[in-house]
Amino acid sequence: MELLVRYLDRSNSVSSDMTQDLVKEENLRDDLRYYFMSPCEKYRTRRHIPWKMGVQILKIVMITTQLILFGLNNQLVVAYKEETTMALKNLFLKGYTGVDEDDYSVAVYTQQAVFDSLFYVLDQYSQLGQLSVGPISYAEEDGKLLPLTICKEYYRKGSLEPSDETYDIDAHLETDCMSHDPRTANMWRTQNTSFFSLDFYRLVNIKISFQLKGINLQTIIFDNQCHSGKVKLFLDIDAESNACKDWKISGTAQKNTHYLLVFDGFVILVCITSAALCTRSIILAVRLLQRFSRFFQENFNRKVCEDDQSEFLNGWYVLVIVSDLLAIVGSILKMEIQAKSLTSYDVCSIFLGTSTLLVWVGVIRYLGYFQKYNVLILTMKAAFPKVLRFCCCAGMIYLGYTFCGWIVLGPYHEKFEGLSRVAECLFSLLNGDDMFTTFAQLKDKNILVWLFSRAYLYSFISLFIYMVLSLFIALITDSYETIKNYQRDGFPLTDLQKFLLGHKDFPVQEEIGQTEVELSNSIRHCYCCQRAPPSDDVILIS
Repeated sequence: MELLVRYLDRSNSVSSDMTQDLVKEENLRDDLRYYFMSPCEKYRTRRHIPWKMGVQILKIVMITTQLILFGLNNQLVVAYKEETTMALKNLFLKGYTGVDEDDYSVAVYTQQAVFDSLFYVLDQYSQLGQLSVGPISYAEEDGKLLPLTICKEYYRKGSLEPSDETYDIDAHLETDCMSHDPRTANMWRTQNTSFFSLDFYRLVNIKISFQLKGINLQTIIFDNQCHSGKVKLFLDIDAESNACKDWKISGTAQKNTHYLLVFDGFVILVCITSAALCTRSIILAVRLLQRFSRFFQENFNRKVCEDDQSEFLNGWYVLVIVSDLLAIVGSILKMEIQAKSLTSYDVCSIFLGTSTLLVWVGVIRYLGYFQKYNVLILTMKAAFPKVLRFCCCAGMIYLGYTFCGWIVLGPYHEKFEGLSRVAECLFSLLNGDDMFTTFAQLKDKNILVWLFSRAYLYSFISLFIYMVLSLFIALITDSYETIKNYQRDGFPLTDLQKFLLGHKDFPVQEEIGQTEVELSNSIRHCYCCQRAPPSDDVILIS
């Protein structure tokens, strides 16, 4: 009788343990299913309001509106700088036609033209207040006008005899500078005639520097480095916007500024809320992954494969958090700009523009819940490894053509003058743009270089358009066809998906010795996920 009682007690305890294990397994399965549901499915299942999706929709509308408002203001600032630059070129550069020649503004070819252009700058600057129609005046410091400075840079000594084809040049440079009150700068020509006595065969350049209110620093350069008989004139403007010390705006503009500040503050609040919700989701996902890994280890003596682990580490949440941080920083900068405390328009535009880009890219996550809209995401995910490897190989050929084109064609073709310009030109040719112009603009004075350019361009276009680009498209098309087949026939199941479907057939992972470690590492991915050998066409789809 006692044996029977003990047997019944032991059976009850075993059945109780089995019941607890089943309940634990079902709870884990329910939590996993809920985690991978769409926001609408979560609402229908547990009546949980999708706050995160609502915040994201609100954030998209607000950040886009904020970007448009700031963009309109930034365009006015950039237009002001460009128009000011154009006005100053017309004021100080004699003979300026309104169109820059290549990378310089004006070129002169005679000694008299150099002197005329130099004295023209001094005359114009001395009577700037009577000439300019814009709000430009001389810069001051401690109540004194900042002087205008002229510096001439020339070789230390030298002699040149073109008739004898001899020259003797000391390459060490010397600099001689003078400064004067800006209002009497036009008097320099009579007071310092020796300074303006120029040996053009030794002269490298002349720099005229001055500062104006509204424009931080200006430098007019007479460039004679090549000594080719062509002196180039540059107007180099270091424009820096500064906040006004005493400013006042009356009327509706002041009210609009206050409304914009409140709106920007609300944008920051929404972004903080979004980042907090996404951070909470990442923490919950990590805890759920730990529960799932612990369950598999205890019940099946196996580890969760990397693809199943990546399903818990949602990259979309990271993307949203990054966009929120960028939007918060950009909004703070925008508020400081509107309050006239900062003038960093370019930095603010980079933060706001990048955050808006990431926010709109994040919308794809919600479209991915629909099968018909999910094709783009799945195709990019499947094709990315193959495309990346392909681009690495093609990039080596591309770099070779870039360096070759720069060293050979650079002196004869404006599109090949710099490495960055060569890369841009080849990319345009790769996409079939501007082909005839690239061929036609090459100077044919050197027949050897002309023949080389034809072989160079024809080989690049034929190789990259007909072979490389076609293979690139084929890789993406192949991935797209693979995804379409999977959508029709079904995707390969991983351990995670089998568990969600209620499967029980998980082979127990055997213990392995030290001599089998290398072999185990090579087949871990396949054994863990119970799939065919790894292939570029096989990806995890949840």
